[in-house]
Amino acid sequence: MAATALGLTLSSCQKSFDPKSYAPKKPLPSFNGYNSSKEIEPDSLVAYWSFSGSLIDSVSKSTGALTLDSYGTGISGQGLQGVTNGYALCDAPQALSTLGNFTTSVWVNTPPPSNGIIGFFTFANTANFWGNIEMFFENGSDNTNGKVRIHISNNNNDYTYSVDGVPNLFNNWTNVTFSYNKLDGTCTLYVNGASVNTGNALNNNNPLTGAPAFTNLGKMVFGCVQFQTNPSQTSATGSQPWASYLTGQMDQVRVYDKVLSAAEISALYNLEKLGR
Repeated sequence: MAATALGLTLSSCQKSFDPKSYAPKKPLPSFNGYNSSKEIEPDSLVAYWSFSGSLIDSVSKSTGALTLDSYGTGISGQGLQGVTNGYALCDAPQALSTLGNFTTSVWVNTPPPSNGIIGFFTFANTANFWGNIEMFFENGSDNTNGKVRIHISNNNNDYTYSVDGVPNLFNNWTNVTFSYNKLDGTCTLYVNGASVNTGNALNNNNPLTGAPAFTNLGKMVFGCVQFQTNPSQTSATGSQPWASYLTGQMDQVRVYDKVLSAAEISALYNLEKLGR
């Protein structure tokens, strides 16, 4: 009886064999040869805001302050939570002042404009109506006809890159990436890792080419266009009735001082979507 009891005790302590626990773990999928967003052109990354509970640019270590906005859920960890009359202001990294070729990548999750244009990325120009770089969703945008506007300043002259007809920009996390090639002035807009338009930034039908000369260097503005802050970031104007605020979320803002390839932009989208 003692032997039987011992056998029962031993068998009750043994775990059943599970072959899955001994199987080798499958490697995480790579995208165009990349396993992490950190691997994509690290030497060309000149600014990166993850909004993980702070406004610190992890490259330059510059920082900023919130006005009414807060930190909420991002595409990866925390993100910037917008609100009417809210925005974030950050000191602009020095490297942005001398950009020639560049790529900007931003994740946004916002309703379409209902009270005015929605700015989400601005490198301010303190004396011009539009910023040195200003990205926003135009009035009249919806999920069948999204309208993206990107302004680039060159020696105080404003050039506008306009893209209409972009579907499914709103009410979901969406990655908007823009690149500018100084060699021929080519502008390319990517949405969720795929190119949706290639064209030029224009001033009176004249295309911008070459490295843009930014002037009147101001702050970074997230959550509205530059003149919607209080006080305005530019002496050219103050708040406008046709402009509003990002009331959704934004996250993972990156600036590179080169034109990322289509493969790199696709990989960046897929990896950031997975929090990698």
